[in-house]
Parts: sequence; structure tokens; C-alpha cells
Amino acid sequence: MNAASKKILIADDDSSIRLVLSQAFTRLGYQVRATGNVTTLMKWVSDGEGDLVVTDVVMPDENVFNVLPRIKKERPKLPVIVMSAQNNLITAVNAAEIGAFDYVPKPFDLDDMTATARRALSRPADAEATRAQARAARDERLPLIGRSQPMQEVYRTIARLVGADLTVLILGESGSGKELVARALHDMGRRRDGRFVVINLAAVPRERVETELFGRGEGDVGKLIEADGGTLFLDEIGDMPLDAQTRLLRVIDGTEPALNPKTGRRPNVRILAATNRDLRSLIQQGLFREDLYFRLNVAPIRLPPLRERSEDIPDLARSFLLRAHREGLPAKTLDQGALDRLKLHAWPGNVRELENLIRRVCALYAEELITARIVERELHEQPSPAAGDDQPATLAGLVERHLGGYFADQPDGVPPAGLYDRVLEEVERPLIRLTLAATRGNQVRAAEILGLNRNTLRKKIQDLGVDLVRGRR
Repeated sequence: MNAASKKILIADDDSSIRLVLSQAFTRLGYQVRATGNVTTLMKWVSDGEGDLVVTDVVMPDENVFNVLPRIKKERPKLPVIVMSAQNNLITAVNAAEIGAFDYVPKPFDLDDMTATARRALSRPADAEATRAQARAARDERLPLIGRSQPMQEVYRTIARLVGADLTVLILGESGSGKELVARALHDMGRRRDGRFVVINLAAVPRERVETELFGRGEGDVGKLIEADGGTLFLDEIGDMPLDAQTRLLRVIDGTEPALNPKTGRRPNVRILAATNRDLRSLIQQGLFREDLYFRLNVAPIRLPPLRERSEDIPDLARSFLLRAHREGLPAKTLDQGALDRLKLHAWPGNVRELENLIRRVCALYAEELITARIVERELHEQPSPAAGDDQPATLAGLVERHLGGYFADQPDGVPPAGLYDRVLEEVERPLIRLTLAATRGNQVRAAEILGLNRNTLRKKIQDLGVDLVRGRR
């Protein structure tokens, strides 16, 4: 089907937008129909007209987000490009969540819009791959990436907080993207025209924290004054010394005497803080002020670790591939097997670890197509980066590294059949052996500890060949 036989339906209440888009698509050889309301658009769609819809979100008679599910139900193969002047994270995520082909923020570049339309109309055999590329390109424009349910909760919380000026405490493991959340709150909030000032308290020597925050005087104003009118992001707040905590508390309460030398007034700053540590535990140890904790924890945001949102990994990985290529590394593509393997990893280093791995395979491998075997090799041979040295090794992480050998040692990256039973036997034998050793061979007590029926335990001991006397094989 050539361009002349394809029809684009345009819906926008701005007549100038309708005119510009109509002229651009007509010059490319497409048929065009344009309207300023959703009612007419829905009539055309119901009548079977159009091969593509390009529509604004906010229309005089209805919000397109309310009708797009009806379009998808009635015409599931009809691609819809959503555009909006509300070009923020929430709008983009909503568009993806309800099945739009792509989201284009206003003001848009006409070439980008026509290129997006061509992709939508090309209808390739692998339509999902094209949509994935479109999502990856869109994600490059967003501070946070992910369509999983845990991330939707984060987005909804951000949406509620961007219009306020509350103090926010962002909780999450190292590498999970806490600074990106802080930047989103600043960039989409009332203080977007002010400065976003960051201080990583774990990276500053403890004796210099107060100086970094409050300055030395005589022109050295410190981060607090630098952020006047904007946002001060205190990363790793759990590492702040107690003396500095006391002064920070006075800042939040409005009693800190430090003045901005340019204005002669106390600095007007929104405080955002983040930590990967358990502040309540630090309070019990006398290392963190409880009253400061309550001041900071006005509006908490918990950022999920990557292992809790593994469905976001393909979009994240594609986005990192695009970023790496833009920075000069060779262009690469991940096959489905590689994506599946990435989703199985525990990711103790979270999103930062994933990005490091993607950059590593782009730099080290000549192959354009990254396979599961390449990913397995990197996961198996490389230590987990970026999680922070204070992150303890987890049983899941240790087991995963060991089991990775089952895949890495195979020429095609696929172990022989029966893997599940082999893994269970390898885990059960030492578990039962250690439990019997701890109970000095008492099977009743061992069965209770393991949560097994005594007869089940007896059968497993027999099948696995565990020595009853010493608890050994």
C-alpha cells in the first residue's frame, strides 16, 4: 500500500496545528482528514476510516485518554499517536499505558512527527519491535523509564508532589535512580526555573559536610545558598554527621541564621533527600536525629529495586543502547534471548548495573546482535558493579551466579533437559545434610525445622543418599 492510499486522521482543537500537519502529510502523499473535536474523530474511526490517528490529548469535548481504550477495542490495529503540550513524565506514561503507538510532546519537530507517522504506517512484520524502538526513543526524553506497576506507583506519587513544595524523602537501593526522581520533582515543579543543587553526603569527608552545605563565609556561600530559589538534593542523607543534622533541622524550621549575601534574606529552598539506609535503625543507634527524620519524611517515595520490576528491563536496555550509540559506541541490538536472560538476573546494582553491562557489551563485543550467551558470559564473569560496597551479598545473587554456569558452559547457551530437578537436588542435599548435622541426626526435629512431613524427609534422605549418622553423604 503506497502513501496515496493511506489516510491520516488528525484531531486537534488548534486550527494552526491542524493546518500544519495536514499540509505536511499531504505533501508526503497521504490523504488527510482533520477535525477539532473527539466526536467527529470517533465517528470516522467507527466508520472504518483512517490508517493512523494523530490526536491531541486535551480536546474541547473529551480527553483523548478516555476514548483511546474504545479506539483500541474497536480498531485494535489502528495506531494512535498522542501529542500534548503537557509534555511531562506523567502524560508520556499515560499514553504508553493505554496503548498509544507513541507520544510526541508539543511543540514538536515536524520532521520527528512525520518520521513517527511513517513508522506507525509501515506496519512491519515485527510490529512490536518497532513499537519497542519508538518507546526507547521516547524514553530518552524522559527522566524515568518503566511501565511496570511499581513504577506506575512512583509516577502517581510524583504527579501528586510536583505541584507542592513539600520536603520529600526518597528511599531506595543504590543504583535504583533516586537522583532521577529528585530531578523529575524539580524539573516538573514550581522551582524548575531555579537551580537544582546536589550534594552526595557519602562522598564528602565528614569534617567538611557543614562547610560544603553552609559555606565558610567571605564569598564561600555553600550549597544551601547556591540552591536559593531552587532545590537542594541531599543524597545519602543517612551519612550526614549529627552536627550538620542539627543545622539542617534549623534550615527546615526556618531558624537557621545563614543569609544569602545577594538578597540579605534566609535562603528559600526546597529540600529533597535520599538514602539507601534504614534511618529508623540509625535513630535507634543514636546516629540520626528522630526530629529531623520526621521533618524529612513529610512525603516519602519508595523507589523499587530493579528485581521488583523486571518487566521494565527491555525498555531500559534499549534506551541504554541508544544512549551508548549516541555517545560513540557501536550500535547494537539485543535479541529476545538476551532480554529474557537480563530479566532473570537479580540486579543487586539495580538500573546502574544494567546500564554498565549494556555499555560493556557495546564496547567489548564485535557482534551487532547481542545474544543470551554474551549476556550470560558478562553476568557470570563480571562482579556485580554499582550496588555500593555496603550492600551484602544475597542468597539469590550467589545462587544465580552459580547457576549461570549451567548456561555459560553450553555451546549454544542452553543446558540439557532436566535442569530443574538437577538444581533442586543440588540445593536439597546440602540443606538436609546441614539440618541433620545441626540436630545430630534427629529426623523429627530436622523435619520440623525444614517444614517437611517426617515421611517426606525420610524419602528425600533415601533418594539423595544422605548419611543418617553424621548428616553427610
